[in-house]
Amino acid sequence: MNILLILVPVSLALGAMWLAWFIWALKHDQFEDLEGDANRILFDEDDKPRPDPKG
Repeated sequence: MNILLILVPVSLALGAMWLAWFIWALKHDQFEDLEGDANRILFDEDDKPRPDPKG
């Protein structure tokens, strides 16, 4: 039963840290463009042929 004296404050602290991170992410527009990364991974611009280094 004494373990609850440790686990309850630890879980509340972790929950508060997660909530603070989530609010920070919302305020800094981290969830603004959900489709952009999914599309960028499919269409890589590095697939263009490289110029011939000999000339």
